[in-house]
Amino acid sequence: MANLQLLWFKRDLRIRDHLPLLLGSKSGTVLPIYVFEPSLWSSPEYDASHFEFVRQSLVELDHNLRRLGGRLAIRIGELPDVFIQISGTMPFHSILSHEETGTWLTYERDQRVARWARACGIPWKEHPQNGVIRRLKSRDGWAGAWARRMSERIAECPEYIPVPEEFEWGHVPTVDQVMPNSGNVVGDLQRGGESKAISILESFLADRGGDYRGSMSSPLTAETSCSRLSPYLAWGNLSIKQVQQATARKIGDLTCDFGKTDGAARSSRIRSLKSFMSRLSWHCHFIQKMESEPEIEFRNICRLYDGLREGEFNSERFEAWKSGNTGFPMIDACMRYLHHHRWINFRMRAMIMSFSAYHLWLHWREPAVFLASQFLDFEPGIHYSQCQMQSGVTGINTIRIYSPSKQLLDQDPTGEFVRRWVPELEHVPLAFLAEPHRMSIDDQMRYRCRIGIDYPRAIVEDKVAVKIAKDRIYAIRQTEAAKDAAVQVFTKHGSRKRQFRDPLPGSSTGNPASVRKPAVKLRKGDNDKQPRLPGMEDF
Repeated sequence: MANLQLLWFKRDLRIRDHLPLLLGSKSGTVLPIYVFEPSLWSSPEYDASHFEFVRQSLVELDHNLRRLGGRLAIRIGELPDVFIQISGTMPFHSILSHEETGTWLTYERDQRVARWARACGIPWKEHPQNGVIRRLKSRDGWAGAWARRMSERIAECPEYIPVPEEFEWGHVPTVDQVMPNSGNVVGDLQRGGESKAISILESFLADRGGDYRGSMSSPLTAETSCSRLSPYLAWGNLSIKQVQQATARKIGDLTCDFGKTDGAARSSRIRSLKSFMSRLSWHCHFIQKMESEPEIEFRNICRLYDGLREGEFNSERFEAWKSGNTGFPMIDACMRYLHHHRWINFRMRAMIMSFSAYHLWLHWREPAVFLASQFLDFEPGIHYSQCQMQSGVTGINTIRIYSPSKQLLDQDPTGEFVRRWVPELEHVPLAFLAEPHRMSIDDQMRYRCRIGIDYPRAIVEDKVAVKIAKDRIYAIRQTEAAKDAAVQVFTKHGSRKRQFRDPLPGSSTGNPASVRKPAVKLRKGDNDKQPRLPGMEDF
């Protein structure tokens, strides 16, 4: 078939703001395809919940393509083998897709596809779909380039999608066909699909985002006050540009809404939406790190910290942390909530990752892989960068050791969240809820919670574990070698935008010139009040 183009869907499961789809539909016949790759879906980062979200997204994508005259081909197999098989019966002359910054598996997969396409003389055109810049030479000017990308016109939806008349399209498979022995999807999960994504965005801008700034930190309020767009961005039901422009329009409407709404309420909503919009650039900022250095999925961003935790991995602590049985109520409540919803707000994500790294002294890699499987919004570039950041091995970010007790008092002041997700503590009064091990035997009997029987003992002694972690990490961080290494990391990965700079050791500004100042110190017992950063995948 003359001028047949293979349109490869990956993490871009939508028809709006999809430039490869639009350009392909205008220049010839297209063959839209999504491939379930067994090697990818069998990796430990992926879970049946991810599959279900993608399955729902593909069902709607196929429906939307059919409305425009097209269809979606579905295959199970490795790449480029699937493309080779298709080209034998339906020769195509080019490949269209979006760029992807994924795991090492997708990085190697893309290299294989590129080598095969070059060998066959098949051009493969990859289009950017966010603010991440491929083959970036310098971080200087990145923020401006991101802003220009976000201001570009959103690609319109095609009017008609011409596809081959005769082709074996296939069907969306079941989870057992792609992920054998993965188990059933359990819990209350967000549904995938472009229409659901648009609905969630509209509800956030119209109402839910009004108290975003004030409600995003507590797991009690974040469930509805956060945008909840992160899985739709991670799997491409929405583009970051769509969200950024829609938010900017809403801010503009509110700014011009004089006399129609209460001034104080309007100003508060504007501040909340501006706070949210700033996190959209952070989203791409972190993905850019993996785009520039794919190895950070496996190795420390700052290599000076190699060996810091290697060889000391405590499997018993790891299993207790994973299951929400550490004896630290706020940690356990968050982990159990996460298992059920496959989502939790950023402050709690940072806390559970920090707890694994400092209190439990676990190397970040295994906890990061486990959390990837639990986060429905797993975005590799953000995820691994943030897990390293919360573990203190980036070399340029402020050390944040969260106190689980303080977080309970700050973010769950009535104990509602903890009691809901750790029912063993249902009758424990607030005075003991953050540290139930302080109860006397009489109190334990009175409140029906025997420590070590009904609820586990604290897996580590809080203050002792934190002191050991501080001493060990600052033994490296305060050296001249660490300061030199920080400059190198900042040069490659640090943000140049003033309000978004990555703070270096000894620097409140993130300016390499100030690196030689005395090393920063943690606040007494906790440094939770450091300036907020956007969270892993969550917004």
